[in-house]
Amino acid sequence: MNIKQDIIARANHVYYVVIFLAMCVIMRLVYVQYFQTFKGKFWRERVAATLIRRDTIPAMRGNIYAADGSLLATSLPTYVVGLDPTQAKPEYFAKKVDSLGLLLSRIYKDRSARDYTDLVRDARARKRRYVLLNRRRVTFQERQEMLKWPFFRSSPKVAARGGVLRPYYERYHPFGSMAERTIGNLDAKTGRGLIGLEASFQPALAGKNAVGLVEVLSGGVRKPVEDGPDMRPEPGMDLYTTIDINYQDMAESALRSALEKYNAAKGCVIVMEVATGEIRAMANLSKTRTGYTENFNHALAGRTDPGSTFKLATMMALMEEKAISLEQPVATGGGSTIYKGLHIRDAKRGGAGTITARQVFEKSSNVGTHMLMRTYFYSRPDLYCQYLRRFHLTQPTGIHMKGEAIPVVRNPDMKGWSKVSLTSMSYGYEMQITPLQMLAFYNAVANGGRWVRPTIVRQIRLANELIQDNVPYVAPEPICSVETARKAQELLRGVVSHGTAKHINNPHYAIAGKTGTAQKIIDGKYQVGKYYTSFIGYFPADKPKYSMITVVDSPQGNNIDLLYAGSVAAPVFKQVADRIVAYDIRMHAPIRASTRPSSTTTGMLAGYSDDLHTISTALNTQNEPSTEGWVEKSATGRWQSRPTRSDQVPDVRGLTLRDALFLLENRGFRVVVEGRGKVKEQSVTPGTGARELAEKVITLTLS
Repeated sequence: MNIKQDIIARANHVYYVVIFLAMCVIMRLVYVQYFQTFKGKFWRERVAATLIRRDTIPAMRGNIYAADGSLLATSLPTYVVGLDPTQAKPEYFAKKVDSLGLLLSRIYKDRSARDYTDLVRDARARKRRYVLLNRRRVTFQERQEMLKWPFFRSSPKVAARGGVLRPYYERYHPFGSMAERTIGNLDAKTGRGLIGLEASFQPALAGKNAVGLVEVLSGGVRKPVEDGPDMRPEPGMDLYTTIDINYQDMAESALRSALEKYNAAKGCVIVMEVATGEIRAMANLSKTRTGYTENFNHALAGRTDPGSTFKLATMMALMEEKAISLEQPVATGGGSTIYKGLHIRDAKRGGAGTITARQVFEKSSNVGTHMLMRTYFYSRPDLYCQYLRRFHLTQPTGIHMKGEAIPVVRNPDMKGWSKVSLTSMSYGYEMQITPLQMLAFYNAVANGGRWVRPTIVRQIRLANELIQDNVPYVAPEPICSVETARKAQELLRGVVSHGTAKHINNPHYAIAGKTGTAQKIIDGKYQVGKYYTSFIGYFPADKPKYSMITVVDSPQGNNIDLLYAGSVAAPVFKQVADRIVAYDIRMHAPIRASTRPSSTTTGMLAGYSDDLHTISTALNTQNEPSTEGWVEKSATGRWQSRPTRSDQVPDVRGLTLRDALFLLENRGFRVVVEGRGKVKEQSVTPGTGARELAEKVITLTLS
């Protein structure tokens, strides 16, 4: 019993001790909160004025580059300028506040120096922790200048006294609206990519934001209170596209001119490299109240009936089955016929009569195409549709961009298939295909039957580190035999040589392609005079380097015959192709050197050895000097050193005028030149002492 009472007594002692300690803690908290001060302020006031919370610091978004390294999109920082006027000591504040007001007045130019000085003094008097100095954001260059100002300047000895420069990143396109829809833009609220490459590569471009504790000051300004790894955002990766800004400019200017000429609704141009599928230009323009702008990517998502450009697929399917001969006769009659209630017409009034299968394609005869299909595929619709799948016309290209539309190509198992569906499909109706998908098909023909996936982003990099390299993708199976590809190339060349696109034939390089004019459907009926015009082809035809599609939708004019693709879309193709051929010197034939000796040469060879080494390396020749400095070739054909003393007149015979002037003018001679070519003679004998000359003038005779 005594033991039990002893245990209870001890427990009571512990209880009273715990109660006492708890009361001490409570009293201490009350004292700290309501009575203790720090730097002249009660703790409750400091806590009320300061709010600590977790915040996100956005990462700098990656850049988008053109093929030559030019910037297509980048993030430029701008800065909101604020000040904590309570941080500076009284003597520093009194000494520097007038200078700060003067500097602010000079950079913003909206208030006087005194107004800014009064603003800062009033904020300090009111003990405000933060004052916004101006709503206009300053540029990076202005920020660098402000870092030298009082209250913003910091050094190992003197820390910045209250100046706050909060960064904001704004997307900037150095080339303005060029390729605007392809590059894309950002959501103003979230900063995420909305369309184009900005949206397609959002995770890579965005980087990784930092999350950490910040101090929220008055005015909503957030100041980091820690500097750990989590507070350092990881910048986004950079995209290196295949876009060539010169080709893009060529495509946009040619397209804009055509749209304005025909008052058309919209259009697009795509330029693609045949071997790699790399897109060099993608222009999209739509008519708006303010003119033609890029507000929709017609090349990627603009599905429509392709029209006669689809006849190439029909001819290739027939040739693959060996169902036709290109020279076989086809009776097109008067250019009009009716099949199971479907009225089939040719664009040419009166028709072409009996022509060959080759001419059916070159003249773009709908009746002729129907006749060829009727002899073979009308009883085998499934087989025809199999060829369309083999030609990659029933699936998206898979380009690494969001927004590509899925093609709609009918087959007998689909709802809506009718007894005349195959007829309409044979010349490009009852289907919805994008320009990019049609171009990829034509590009495969130019490539000898090898289908290459279109590519618009070549590499993804993080600084100098290669993260992803997009090598060209070539489908494992060719779309057709080599023989069919060769015949298809002949047909496309014939269209430009003496077919519907003969007006764009160029004597300096060969173009191959096909016109396409599809009637527009309004309220379920085809409308005469309302056309979707296109031209798809490649160049040079004998050695394809680039493939291209040009589209002009709904051209307007008084003469319907001048609104077909041969008059509207094909000239756009030629204009862009002409400029590309003129620009790309790799496509030019080498100039053959003349074997006839030039009358302007002297027979003497001389020059500076480093220059001769460079020339020899570039031309891959073995004839180069083995000595250094100025050299000349002896009568035996060997190189030997040529003396050039500074106190004597140098021997400049056999040198180019540039080298001769270098030697003579650096020695103070005034040079008079007669003739053209290399130096043949000089008026002063080589080796003459410079001091012996009464007048330092030398005449050079060139030949």
